[in-house]
Amino acid sequence: MVKYSRPLSPHLEIYKPQITMVMSILHRITGVALYFGFALIAFWLVAAAISNEMLQFVNAIFAHWLGQIVLFGFTWAMFHHMFGGIRHFVWDMGKGFSQKARFGMAWFSLFAALILTVLTWLYVVWS
Repeated sequence: MVKYSRPLSPHLEIYKPQITMVMSILHRITGVALYFGFALIAFWLVAAAISNEMLQFVNAIFAHWLGQIVLFGFTWAMFHHMFGGIRHFVWDMGKGFSQKARFGMAWFSLFAALILTVLTWLYVVWS
């Protein structure tokens, strides 16, 4: 059997990580994480439909510090994925392809998602 030498496509170990690459990877990860987060919301809704005791049980799980971390991460994933989607929408319109625009949108989506997550949680805690 003859073995042909084929060129290998560059992969993650070849490229130096850039903010646009990291944001693309995070966009995919948050997309998957949203499936699990919305499953938690469905779990909460089903518990509310079953009985008040079951709802109190689920609320106690979400009130635990670990549950709060999961909910905080879910909130960040929603905002991050939303801003990533807006970034892709801008690209679909044929705009924002310069290096400055790509890097600027990537940093903006990262910081905007963090800021909105913190503001949302501050609002929830103080209300």
